Amino acid sequence: MGVAELQAKCVLLDIEGTVSDIRFVYDVMFPFAENEMHAFLRDNWSSNRVQDAIRTVAADAGISNLDTWLGSSWQTTSTPGLDRLAKHLDELMAKDSKSTGLKQLQGMVWQSGFETGTIKAELFADVVPSLHEWRNAGLDIRIYSSGSILAQTLFFKHTVLGDLSSFFSAHYDTTIGGKKESASYTKIAADSQFEPSEIVFVTDIYEELVAAQQAGLQVVASIRPNNVPLSTKFTGLTINNFSQLKIARGSCLPDT
Repeated sequence: MGVAELQAKCVLLDIEGTVSDIRFVYDVMFPFAENEMHAFLRDNWSSNRVQDAIRTVAADAGISNLDTWLGSSWQTTSTPGLDRLAKHLDELMAKDSKSTGLKQLQGMVWQSGFETGTIKAELFADVVPSLHEWRNAGLDIRIYSSGSILAQTLFFKHTVLGDLSSFFSAHYDTTIGGKKESASYTKIAADSQFEPSEIVFVTDIYEELVAAQQAGLQVVASIRPNNVPLSTKFTGLTINNFSQLKIARGSCLPDT
């Protein structure tokens, strides 16, 4: 595991297990959402964004009739739907589901935690120096995480080191597609207006590395404390510190 020297125009980063210790997510963010979700739903049930997220939760679960699931007047009253929905969300959170609707609601709950200062995002010490280095090199920096775009923007706006949101030109979540699907990375490349080969994707998840590589992106595996061990099937570049990732701005087109 040495220094990885690459040429690219865009760096696409995962969050959990890549820029932040997985323990922060599991020990701070997830428990906060679990503890606050019921009260948040009760207090914000009638808001349009919450009801839109509820519809997405239902769609994720294959539920087509919300009147049957949550009650015929679920849009105007949270009784009896609130308890049923909260139980379903608890089950999803218990198994770390990547359900888009769940992630949307978690992001809304985390918003209050971040904005009140109850939660401050923690990052590995090597992340911010590398963000400065890459930006000074003229690289475009983007985020792709299973957490909602709202949660991502809150995470980087409210860190222990201050507001880091200006480093990132775009955020992507599962509304663009699953992180283990190669089509998602093709869509991200198209949105970024870079060739897939001009993007370096860094993540700790083997299946995501494979999917991104299939889409033509350059990939680097993040080996961090508390991460699930990386599959031995991965034979590409690995780093355990962003200082090992040296990226010069330029094109790296595939051999023809």
